[in-house]
Amino acid sequence: MAREQFQTLTEPMYYILLSLMEECCGVNIMEKVETISAGRVKVGPGTLYAMLSKFEENHIIVKTAEIGRRKSYVITDLGKEMVEKEYKRLRIMAEDGERYFRKKDLI
Repeated sequence: MAREQFQTLTEPMYYILLSLMEECCGVNIMEKVETISAGRVKVGPGTLYAMLSKFEENHIIVKTAEIGRRKSYVITDLGKEMVEKEYKRLRIMAEDGERYFRKKDLI
């Protein structure tokens, strides 16, 4: 089940799903991941297409078009729920870390 397999998202997974909030194809996804992450995260074709396949199998994304070899995708409601859950988890972790470091005068 998608929820079990994707309890937490890796950075590439998170950014791929964020990029699919709007329909786009593989090449555009790679560009959007790099743009959204301000160049910090880059996704190669092997990683991207493996993740797209897993996401599609688990109904996290849906293929919207296929013209030749070019396939376009968009995130599903399940995928949006997963991204939102991950976003909240990351915020809580960052806030916990900030409180801890401030308490110890480390930042």
